[in-house]
Amino acid sequence: MLLPGFIFFIIFKYFPMYGVMISFKDFDLLEGIWRSPWADPWYKHFEYFFQSTYFTQLLTNTFLISLYKITFGMFPDIIMALLLNECRVLWFKRSVQTLTYMPHFLSWVIIYGISLAFLSETTGLLNRWIQSIGFEAIPFLSSTDWFRSVLVGSEIWKDIGWGAIIYLAAMSSIDPSLYEAARVDGASRFRMIWHITLPSITHVFVLLLILRIGHILDAGFEQIYVMYNIRVYPVADIIDTWVYRTGLEQLNFSLASAVGLFKSFIGLWLVLGANAFAKRWGQGVW
Repeated sequence: MLLPGFIFFIIFKYFPMYGVMISFKDFDLLEGIWRSPWADPWYKHFEYFFQSTYFTQLLTNTFLISLYKITFGMFPDIIMALLLNECRVLWFKRSVQTLTYMPHFLSWVIIYGISLAFLSETTGLLNRWIQSIGFEAIPFLSSTDWFRSVLVGSEIWKDIGWGAIIYLAAMSSIDPSLYEAARVDGASRFRMIWHITLPSITHVFVLLLILRIGHILDAGFEQIYVMYNIRVYPVADIIDTWVYRTGLEQLNFSLASAVGLFKSFIGLWLVLGANAFAKRWGQGVW
């Protein structure tokens, strides 16, 4: 039963690792990986990235956007899961759950179209309402003050229902006798949530947090690439979008691979550090 999964990881996860050597070569498509010449010096592409005038801005934007998404994006999932778990009207619970996880299957292109319909400075429904009560329209999609909030808010709306499924699965494994005992002792529903439900899903929260910390340098390429524009580059341009423009559009695969290796290295140490920190409270993944 494990064989298909094992073969999948060997072929698509481990075998391609030999391509990491592109980071240390001047890769030529015609010559291939093995025959392409080694970079001189070997850290040439890493040096180019680190010495780029945009390096500090890219790293800051990537960290901040990821941090905002982790900080403000995980708790709505828990709150939604708690509300659904406490709902006793089955048809209403199923309807809400279906409506909230459906946006997860929409592409970011469609999400951007919806955002444009609501937040456009000239034709957006929200700005029309703001203007109707006597205020000036707000450039949500082209303002450096608002764009990060739009990114975080749209991701929360897209994934809140999908994220809640994981916590609902964890809640379904809680022993019902714990709730019965608490009810006999006179505990309110809020007390049962606080003292039974939340402690029982702490390990799931820690696991998801550690996994998200490991991807803190990703920040959501697809979302940002679709939604950003030149006006918000100072606050929205992240490592992945810069690599796409500078590396892949100019066929500089060695640079793109070097930055990918740098991100993987940082992500590995963040995961190890987060797990070591979580183990102090007995919640480590391993």
